[in-house]
Amino acid sequence: MKRRARKISRELAALHPDAECELDFTNVLELTVAVILSAQCTDVRVNMTTPALFAKYRTAEDYASADRAELEDIIRPTGFFRNKATSLIGLGQGLVDRFGGEVPGTMAELVSLPGVGRKTANVVLGDGFGVPGLTIDTHFQRLATRFGWTTSTDPVKIEHEIAALIDRRDWTMLSHRIIFHGRRVCIARKPACGACSLAPLCPSYGVGPTDPETAVRLLKGDRVREIAERAGIEL
Repeated sequence: MKRRARKISRELAALHPDAECELDFTNVLELTVAVILSAQCTDVRVNMTTPALFAKYRTAEDYASADRAELEDIIRPTGFFRNKATSLIGLGQGLVDRFGGEVPGTMAELVSLPGVGRKTANVVLGDGFGVPGLTIDTHFQRLATRFGWTTSTDPVKIEHEIAALIDRRDWTMLSHRIIFHGRRVCIARKPACGACSLAPLCPSYGVGPTDPETAVRLLKGDRVREIAERAGIEL
């Protein structure tokens, strides 16, 4: 399993060389806020919302002292805006009270903050501090199951199981590549199996259409041609 997992990891690196965090941010605080807003919301919608938010709230102190109604109004498009406003105000207060207004760089410190769980903390550590972490979101969980890496539904258990298969230095980029693949190729309802270069390595091949012409039409994003060609399909 470890050998196959690492082969899949290498193929994902070749297939998605442009993989990265798809949330827009310029500093660690903005990243933390954006990840909190991304819960039950697309990154595209978050990125449409955060320019106005980041222009008004620049520091932890700004969030700590935010007018709730104004904050809720700005983040309303991301959904669950009341809960998210509570998390952002609490985040600001926690940062001011306990961390000098700065986002801390350890898992234990991050998960002690309102609105920050392990998934959010791993994104912040990986993309904000360069500390390797596995981001177990819905895409990661779905693909890890399809790859046969886990049978668990518990994100923490999945994180530990994958950590035993993949070198630590690759954790952050593997997370980005799996999320890219889950959004573009290995889609939830109907994965594009017949247009996926991971097919020879994937025990779930056949869950989606295996006919190349049918599968290609399921691919998402702006690199359909390159993804198809990687699978040996000429468009």
